[in-house]
Amino acid sequence: MEGVGADSVGSGTAPANQFWIDVSRRYQYYLDKTTPHAIYRWIGSAVIVLIYILRVYYIQGFYIISYGLGIYLLNLLIGFLSPLVDPEMEVSGGGGPLLPTKGSDEFKPFIRRLPEFKFWYSFTKAVCIAFVMTFFSMFDVPVFWPILLCYWIVLFVLTMRRQIAHMIKYKYIPFNIGKQTYGGKKASASSSGTRGD
Repeated sequence: MEGVGADSVGSGTAPANQFWIDVSRRYQYYLDKTTPHAIYRWIGSAVIVLIYILRVYYIQGFYIISYGLGIYLLNLLIGFLSPLVDPEMEVSGGGGPLLPTKGSDEFKPFIRRLPEFKFWYSFTKAVCIAFVMTFFSMFDVPVFWPILLCYWIVLFVLTMRRQIAHMIKYKYIPFNIGKQTYGGKKASASSSGTRGD
């Protein structure tokens, strides 16, 4: 009897739920297809940001939305540049892996607190939400925008200075700059090239 009642209740809501499940799967499918194409994703995001900037410029408003967006993007950038495990907490607290600090330490790859794909996705989603908000006048709070801009620049400089000092103190670089090469191959190639036959 319980199975009959459950089917009759479930069948009434199944088409609506199935529609949203299908939409969600299709959205996730296309999102997954963009994963290996980081450059194209960021170019698309840059175009969206340019459209947002042009809209705010031509409307001459929504500065508080832009300021909130800037603070949120700064927060995302800090997460992107920070390691998953903060070495400062590891030194003072419990055990666990630390970032290598000496040449003799074993290599430990840099693992971000916010991976690149999630950073891009959150970045793009935030800009799109801010863009949609510019169509509603209730979000256009009158403010003196130069003060907000100066405050954001000061906040950015202080935050990045603290982040760079943290990177220098714990000797990590959050970017991969090409494939690492070693001197062993070059030395053997140059020694074989100097041989005269």
